[in-house]
Amino acid sequence: MLNDTICAISTALKDGAISIVRMSGEDAFSVIREISDLKETVPNRIAYGHILDHDEIIDEVLISCFGKGHSYTCEDMVEINCHGGVYVTKMILNLLLQKGCRLAEPGEFTKRAYLNGRIDLSEADAINDLVKAESAIQARSAIRGLNGSIERLLTPLMDEMKDVLSMIEVNIDYPEYEDEKQMTSDVIKPYLWKWQKQAQEMIEKAERFSLVKDGIDTVIIGKPNVGKSSLTNALLGEERNIVTPVAGTTRDAISSYYNKFGHEFMIVDTAGLRKKAKVTEDLEFYSVLRSIRAIENADVCVLMIDATSGIEAQDMSIFNLIIRNKKGCVIVVNKWDLVPDKTANTMKEFKAAIAKRIAPMSDIPVIFTSATNKQRIMDVLEAAEHVYANYSRRIPTSQLNDAMLPEIENYPPPAWKGKYIKIKYITQLPTPSPSFAFFCNLPQYIRDPYKRFLENKLRSHFDFTGCTVQVYLRQK
Repeated sequence: MLNDTICAISTALKDGAISIVRMSGEDAFSVIREISDLKETVPNRIAYGHILDHDEIIDEVLISCFGKGHSYTCEDMVEINCHGGVYVTKMILNLLLQKGCRLAEPGEFTKRAYLNGRIDLSEADAINDLVKAESAIQARSAIRGLNGSIERLLTPLMDEMKDVLSMIEVNIDYPEYEDEKQMTSDVIKPYLWKWQKQAQEMIEKAERFSLVKDGIDTVIIGKPNVGKSSLTNALLGEERNIVTPVAGTTRDAISSYYNKFGHEFMIVDTAGLRKKAKVTEDLEFYSVLRSIRAIENADVCVLMIDATSGIEAQDMSIFNLIIRNKKGCVIVVNKWDLVPDKTANTMKEFKAAIAKRIAPMSDIPVIFTSATNKQRIMDVLEAAEHVYANYSRRIPTSQLNDAMLPEIENYPPPAWKGKYIKIKYITQLPTPSPSFAFFCNLPQYIRDPYKRFLENKLRSHFDFTGCTVQVYLRQK
């Protein structure tokens, strides 16, 4: 093999006008001279010529040669622009293989670019994202990564960390140098707070990019035959999932990427969940397990209820499963068009009945739809986006304390056996769902009613519609 020179078809469209065969490695220039009528190869130039199999002309081509340091892989590289079609492209590729080249593995050109220092890992990942982009937003985000936006964020932070670390080492190794800046805890702490804030900002940007790249993981869950697949088909605008009047048609969790009207979702249609006593088939048992796993991996769960039967015990079991997994939730009342004798107050009364059943989670969005008539189906996506924004909300510690400490001062925790409880400060924990730690002197004496008071005050100051809020008490 000639110094591991690789080749691959970069673009080959059946019956297309042009195909491109790319070759990279130390012997790329010598190989192209062997299979063409080029007398010499000039780096960084495009030459006109012919590909030859002995004396037979295979095709009339344009040959681009790139020297080391000027190519994508930082190796000698050749691109052959030939006429499109399977036969011609295959003939050229076979000639290269006969000369000792080998087919490139998937992503090997980018791998060589990374190993040769042409790009870093973040840029390699951005290239992969750009290739897989299915929308303009995804493409723009990938291009920003390709232009080194991640590196521009990290480099100044890492340089400053190295400077501070070097000053600390000087203090430790040469304490007699009194003219050097003394890196005491008071000097170092501002740096640590600054780096923590910058790191948090980068994490939030990464989460936003993940949302753009993958969409909001939205699981449509509910009992059998409530219209989950019908809603999915209505949103996608095509019959992606089988819909029949027979309950239990969907037997697996089916994921579909949705990118329309500015919405980015990964919609997961799941098998209906019945009571355990009614699950008799092994296949249905595993379908239920996959539906539960889909809930565990979701960002937002859309719980569908049959409007003709109202909210039942099994609906509540599914709702409690969503809440136990601390997922965002939207309740969709489907088949609203089938409800007889509707009045102006019917929807209001139905919503009040749901609120009573799901109390104290009284701020879950409730949407009334008809998947068959495509009535208010876009409201479901808008509600899911709103819930996801609340679910992934990150509140700065200073803003959190400015809002909550006055509330706590006006209504402090009740004393316990003559001991007064003082809450010092509050911070949000780095968990997927909203969770907050209240640091106090005697956390063991704060009871559940006061924890509910703290949760209610958090909800009154910050929008957590559709989300569970966890309150933890920590020793300070």
